[in-house]
Amino acid sequence: MIRRLAYRNMKRFAGDYQIYMITLAVVAALLYAFDSLFWDKELGRFDQMNQMMMIMVGLATGFVVIITAWLIYYIIHFMMERRSREFGIYLLLGMKKGQVARVYIRENLMLGGIAFFVGSVLGVFFQQILRSVIDSMVRIPYSFRLSWDYRIWLMTFGCYAGCYLLAFFRCGFSFRKMNINELMKQDRKNEEIVEKHEEWKRILLPLAVIFLILFWGMFTHLNSTGEIILFLIGLVLTIYLFYTGVSAWIICYVRRKGKGIYQGQRLFLLRQFASKIRTMQFTLGTLTSLFTLALLGASVAFMFCDYENTALKAKFPFDVLIYSDQVRDDFQDEKEVLQQEADVKEMIRYHIYTDKKDQVNTWMLTHLEQYGTMYQNKNGKPDRKRVTKMLENDGTYCRYDTYMGQTDYNRLRKMLGYEPVHFEPDQYIVQTKKRLQKDVASIGKDLHLTAADEKTELTFAGVQAEPFSQDGHNGGDYIVVVGDKVLQRMKPYYSELAVDLKGETPQGLEQKLDALADPDDRDFSGHTVSSLSGNSCSGSDTVLVYTATNLVRDNLIPELKMLLASMIVPLFYMGLVFVCVALTVLSVQQLSDSSKYKFRYDVLEKIGLSKKQVRSLLLRQMAGYYLCPALLALVISGKMVLCISGNFVRGTGVSSCVSTYFVEGTMLFMGIYLVYFAVTFLCFQRSIFLKER
Repeated sequence: MIRRLAYRNMKRFAGDYQIYMITLAVVAALLYAFDSLFWDKELGRFDQMNQMMMIMVGLATGFVVIITAWLIYYIIHFMMERRSREFGIYLLLGMKKGQVARVYIRENLMLGGIAFFVGSVLGVFFQQILRSVIDSMVRIPYSFRLSWDYRIWLMTFGCYAGCYLLAFFRCGFSFRKMNINELMKQDRKNEEIVEKHEEWKRILLPLAVIFLILFWGMFTHLNSTGEIILFLIGLVLTIYLFYTGVSAWIICYVRRKGKGIYQGQRLFLLRQFASKIRTMQFTLGTLTSLFTLALLGASVAFMFCDYENTALKAKFPFDVLIYSDQVRDDFQDEKEVLQQEADVKEMIRYHIYTDKKDQVNTWMLTHLEQYGTMYQNKNGKPDRKRVTKMLENDGTYCRYDTYMGQTDYNRLRKMLGYEPVHFEPDQYIVQTKKRLQKDVASIGKDLHLTAADEKTELTFAGVQAEPFSQDGHNGGDYIVVVGDKVLQRMKPYYSELAVDLKGETPQGLEQKLDALADPDDRDFSGHTVSSLSGNSCSGSDTVLVYTATNLVRDNLIPELKMLLASMIVPLFYMGLVFVCVALTVLSVQQLSDSSKYKFRYDVLEKIGLSKKQVRSLLLRQMAGYYLCPALLALVISGKMVLCISGNFVRGTGVSSCVSTYFVEGTMLFMGIYLVYFAVTFLCFQRSIFLKER
């Protein structure tokens, strides 16, 4: 009997909770697709970078499991409250609590099983979409191949089953406390909500707005983990206060017969909206938090996508570039490897020079926008102690200024396909990064560089900002280019070998060059790095900072794209699940009240409203209900994203507008939002206007 009853109930409620089942199927498909990365042989060749991907995907899956468990628990508990009268009748008929619990659990397991089966099938296709995206990012040839791996299925099933176990564990307490009297009254609890102390509660709305403004200001000054945790706690509490204040404000506005409340159906809408917020204020606060996280994650993912598509290639313009801190190094071993493994078109060995001064470094630290007044005294002059300490210990810039001769500079420009730069023997130019071009434009006003006789002052001849590998090889952020005679008064600082290859770069070339160095001089990914000895630096880029002795562009870029993919993919993964989960809660809440709203809209029709007016009223009611958490999330996340993207643009040199990433994240977010809203509205409208047979 229990089996037949559970099966009958499952069929009856499957239609009412289609959106819930679709979301569970999508989550199962996403779990299957992302779990497949753990057994992907093609990605395994990236070794440590692949390990980073696995760690990030594993963390993302953990968050997804927790959020999905919350969704399942919320829907199960919500359905249990809506069917409390039915469960009370079961108990009156003689069923025991355990039997009622088993019936309900079997219903949900059957619904979940159907969703998991559909999701597993969809997951095979989602896996191909995910593979094609990652393969295109890391330059692996993609071939469509449907496959099924029992290990992926078992891992996905374990995650999915874990969601249900967590949900049923919490619901078990509710079943044990069931009694007939409470069950028969459970579905009438919302009607018993009493409006108390609304006058002072409405003050919470302006307070919440003030707190949000304060939090926006604090966001740019968070420096420690403790401050970030306090900020997040305060922000979440403010979101909950906001909904309490909104509900109280509407109630007080209606009580005082505010202006225009009797126009059209405004009074009906206000009362409906206020009661819905009052009964769902905690849920709406949680959903707003999920929407905010989803928008932040999607926007940051778009930032990394933009960097991966535009700035990464410009970061490594040379086919091969090799550094040596020994000025007499002739790179003989490296040349042999290159000639054996690749088709070499041209090699250029050259030196970076220094005059044992730090006036250019000091100018950069005291004039770049990203440093502000960090290295200045109160009078605006350089703080010599802080500057010297930074140059000796930080590694952003070399200990002393870096120079290059005009001949070597133009030879390198020719290798890269740039036009040569000509200037007089008593002049100099500054080669810098594109993102610093405006800041460096005024550098000639303050520098006092001298010619070979150390008496004649050189004049500034301009700034060049083409990609020139200035993250530790050709200087950090800048290189001062002077006439070859000026180098006579300077000393070689370190050596470089630039190589131009014909055709494709062989795979593994960079690893073979790295193998020439001592294993103790390699980083976590096996690449050779130089210790900080005063003539090595990394430049002032942030977000992605990469320094290595050997740079082989076509070997390095796929690895870095893999590293970026380990951030981009999980962020989109979590953002998509968070949005779908939150929208499912909104949809199920609205659809479950269809019978209650059917009565109310029938009454409105009987007192004179046409069906067109009722449909318009229904659309406005649902739009307000759906847009409230979305708009608040957009307001909260907007300031954060703009702040993050501003730092991102300044720190990486991408040319996109600061607001681009927020607009892209919002478009993706609203696209999913509109799909759920349209489906919910159509289902809700159908249930409201369904004629009795």
